[in-house]
Amino acid sequence: MKSNRIPLVLALFVAISTAPAHGANKDLIELQAQVTQLQQQMTQMKQSFDERMGIMKNLLEQNTDAANKVTAAINDLQTSINKQQQDRAAQVDQISGQIQALNDTMDELKVRLAKLSKQFEDMQAAQQTLAAQQALDQQKQQQMAQAPPPDVLYNNALRDYNGGKNDLAVQEFNDYIKYYPNTDLAGNSYFYLAEIEFKAGDYKTAVTNYDLVLQNFPSGNKAAASQLKKGFALLELGKEDEGTQELKHVIQRYPRTNEAAQARERLRKLAPAPKNR
Repeated sequence: MKSNRIPLVLALFVAISTAPAHGANKDLIELQAQVTQLQQQMTQMKQSFDERMGIMKNLLEQNTDAANKVTAAINDLQTSINKQQQDRAAQVDQISGQIQALNDTMDELKVRLAKLSKQFEDMQAAQQTLAAQQALDQQKQQQMAQAPPPDVLYNNALRDYNGGKNDLAVQEFNDYIKYYPNTDLAGNSYFYLAEIEFKAGDYKTAVTNYDLVLQNFPSGNKAAASQLKKGFALLELGKEDEGTQELKHVIQRYPRTNEAAQARERLRKLAPAPKNR
């Protein structure tokens, strides 16, 4: 504004200097008054401009401070958010670790529980087995208390066998084996049971009882007869190779016995007739 006013003052001054001399004083006075007024206006305008510039500067500083504060607040908020996220991530990791530890502990407890359950089942089974064994022992004791003496029971069975009372003899021989299974006469009882089955044509069961004599009483007085009759029973079943083998064992093990002589005779009959030349 000031730079625009200066050319205007110069123009007025030139006009006054070229005006007629008789009006110079009056015009000069007016011009001076106008100049003074213009100077006052310019001073006022400068003051107003300076005031406005100060206000604007103050507002700018205030806005700058406010922007800095907002920026600082945003940075603090972002920092706080980041810290909270990190803390939450750490908490999540911690919770995940705790959950994993709990799962591991639970698995271990399951394994221990399974072991305890197995031990408990084993103890129950052992207890039941022991109870059953005790009951069986008690029953055997009661039966033994009620059973006839071994010689009486065996002699009765043998008498009924020789008398052809096979059903009664079978029951008595079985009772003897039940009450006195570890005596030598138990081996004889198995033999006579096999003899009854052999005579009845039940060769398969007879072989089983002959085997019981040979396996459990190999040195008993019925061992040779049991092996001989086992060979005969196998031959009756059509198992010629097995029957022949049993008869050969009789000859090898008991060469001077009557059973060996019977085995040789049976093998001679089984041998193929010589071919005529």
